[in-house]
Formats: sequence, C-alpha cells, structure tokens
Amino acid sequence: MESEVSVWYLISNAGVLVKLVMLLLVSASVISWALIFQRLQVFRKAKRAQLAFEERFWSGMDLGQLYREVSADPTPFSGMEAVFRAGFKEFSRLRQQSRDADAVMEGTQRAMRVAFSREQERLETHLPFLATVGSTSPYVGLFGTVWGIMNSFRGLAQGEQATLATVAPGISEALIATAMGLFAAIPAVIAYNRFSAMSDALLKNYETFAEEFSSILHRRVHSSEASAA
Repeated sequence: MESEVSVWYLISNAGVLVKLVMLLLVSASVISWALIFQRLQVFRKAKRAQLAFEERFWSGMDLGQLYREVSADPTPFSGMEAVFRAGFKEFSRLRQQSRDADAVMEGTQRAMRVAFSREQERLETHLPFLATVGSTSPYVGLFGTVWGIMNSFRGLAQGEQATLATVAPGISEALIATAMGLFAAIPAVIAYNRFSAMSDALLKNYETFAEEFSSILHRRVHSSEASAA
C-alpha cells in the first residue's frame, strides 16, 4: 500500500511537461487496447466466415445459385465471399456483352483484384496506429524521463546539500514516464505483429481462392466458346 501511495505521490508531484507525457502515453495505451480488442474480433469473424464460405463453395453447389444466395444475404467480414461476388457479377455481365473469352476473363480478374484491395484495406485498418504506438512510445517516455532528471539535477544544483534522499524522488518520477512508455509499446508491438501475420494469412487465402475461381471461370467460358463454335 505504501509503494502504491508513493507512486501516485510521485506522479502527482511531477512537472507539468512530465505529466503531459504521462497523459499522452496513458491515452495511447487505452486507445491501443481498444483497437486490439476490436481488431481481434474482426480477424476472428473473418476467419470463421472464410471457412464457412469455402465449405459452401467447394460443396458442389451451382455457382449461380451460390451467387444469388450470398448476394441476397451477404456475410459480414467475409472477404473471400466479397471477392467471389465481385468476380461472378462481372463475369456474368461481361458474358452477356461480349463473346471474347479473354476480355471476359480480364474484366473478371480486374473486378476480383479491386475487391481484394478493399478487403486488404479493411483488414489492415488501425494497424499503422499500433505500429506507431509501439515504435514511438518508448522514446516519448524516455523524453519525459530525461526532462524529469534534468529538472531534478537543476534543483539539486540550487540546494545546499546533495544527498540521495533529495535526488531520488525526482529521478523516480522521471523513470515512471519510461515505464509508461514501455507499458504502452509492448502490447502494441505484439498486437501489430500478430495481426499482421493474421492479415497476411487471410489475404494469401483470398488470393489463392481468386486464382482457383479464375481457373473455374476460365474453363467455363472456353467450354461455352467451344460449344458455340
């Protein structure tokens, strides 16, 4: 209890600039934790939606029927489904307008690339903020520490007697800023690395699906072209 009181005492008696640094670090930490929990839910839902859609896609269901179902009731956070909807919609539209198989496939792949880019942007939302907090918080805390120690030694120089008891409180309150910086940075760095890996894995699956889906549509459009010939 005494140590807790002493910590709060040091914080309350810190200089104005050191207090501002501490407030900035606490705010960054709170926002980071909120984003961590929010992003965690997004990635979990995206993974579950991906597995569910893959099961439906490879079940042998007619692609037209699948498209009508997912268009009527889109699944939130399903990036793979979004790529499928964009690709099949463009494929169906171009087949009615053109008999050129290459033009149809080029337009279909372009639509899927646009949908893929949107999903990539959605998955990577807020990750730059976590990276910024993780990389800058220790330096912000160190700035507060250096400033606090500088003020402690300035006050010590004006005193008549230099003892550990006179300089220790000032140094202690300054070091709290560094501790806060690390407290804000460590979870942010861990979360950023974890979410980046999860995002890369999901996007890789979306890209692989887009290639496989393109192959299926390519065979379909060329078989129709051969039948017409």
